[in-house]
Amino acid sequence: MRTGSRWVVLPAALIAFAAAAGPAPSARAETEGVHTVRVPRTTVLDGTRLQRTKVRLEHGDPQLRRALGALRARADRWLDQGPWTVVDKPRPAPGGDVHDYLSQAPYWWPTKAPTPDNPWGCPYVQRDGERNPEVDSGTDRQDVEKTFDSVYDLSLAWYYTGEKRYAVKAGQVLRTWFLDPSTRMNPNLNHAQFIPCTYDGRAIGIIDFSQSYTSVLDALALLETGAPGWTATDRTAMARWNTDFRDWLRNSAFGRQEAAATNNHGTFYDLLLAGLAHAIGDTALARRTVLDARDKRIAPQIAADGSQPQELSRTRSWHYSAFTLVAHTRLTAIGRNVGVNLWAYRGPDGQSLFKAVDYLLPAATGEAAWPHPELQFKRFAASDVVRAAADAGDRRARRAVPLLEEPPGGDLWALRPAAEQLDSIAGSGG
Repeated sequence: MRTGSRWVVLPAALIAFAAAAGPAPSARAETEGVHTVRVPRTTVLDGTRLQRTKVRLEHGDPQLRRALGALRARADRWLDQGPWTVVDKPRPAPGGDVHDYLSQAPYWWPTKAPTPDNPWGCPYVQRDGERNPEVDSGTDRQDVEKTFDSVYDLSLAWYYTGEKRYAVKAGQVLRTWFLDPSTRMNPNLNHAQFIPCTYDGRAIGIIDFSQSYTSVLDALALLETGAPGWTATDRTAMARWNTDFRDWLRNSAFGRQEAAATNNHGTFYDLLLAGLAHAIGDTALARRTVLDARDKRIAPQIAADGSQPQELSRTRSWHYSAFTLVAHTRLTAIGRNVGVNLWAYRGPDGQSLFKAVDYLLPAATGEAAWPHPELQFKRFAASDVVRAAADAGDRRARRAVPLLEEPPGGDLWALRPAAEQLDSIAGSGG
């Protein structure tokens, strides 16, 4: 194996399978009689696993073909949508720059009817878990999610099918949101989750990007394996944007506040920081961030029985218990790339990520009701984190996998084995 450009020698059994199925696909190279395959330098997804899945697809694995059909259906829907841009919102962020990202706090509601003197209906009050529909208009929140989701689906679809149209569309979406001088987003979140008449932006708005943008990092890694239309200039410009964003995340007042958060916001901050650091080659920062998560995130957030007390106190306790584990399990995946195994960590009272996932199993499998407050229980919300634990060796989770509820749009785990927030309540505000 050569780690610089990420090539891997396929196992003998897989080589034999591929040889029996037909001629080697064009994406593969043969050197001195040994088949070698370039592995994408993904951040959360396991690049080696993706490449092996690609070879299995190319040789007709029926189970994977079904999953690919679901992925293609998702990618096809994006082909005639977008691209989107931060400059399209009806009014700029409070600072006045249309290139600044803007989102509104989802659980905050006006207390008065709007008037000419009070157009927002201020003051605003919080209703935990109740999403204000006005956050979907007048800000960038929905457009950024479409950008992130489309790039991920399209890049995966190109990687597995080789169809140029998917890569070309992904490149168009990326260039419009991040790179084109007339439409690009500034690499900061200074005005995320603002509250009208109260705050121009808040540190907790960083969570808008925490999971979804780490998927974009993986999409970029897939495109960088040779996607048509994704140029060296594009790669350099995106690396610069990611470096600037990493610097803002580390050095801004909002970034420092989120880094100090002791709840799921701190974990999601670590996920984004470690993801950016790995993607731009700052391995030392990525490794340090993952290592620190043991005593800084897992031990204080997870109880000895595996419950997450801070999340159980929420009106959406099921959603947030699963949602927070999305951050933890994605961070463990980044740890795989920097030599840290968070799954193996045990806190002073026996806390562990395996226990936290196991705590969800009775409700995730339908064997028992969730015994805590939840405004809208969706059993499939935990399916990805259970699969992540099963893949990591949790025997209880492995037994639970056949009993999991399939998420809407189909089960894509075999093609993108990394936990996602499946019960989307856009702009969860965590």
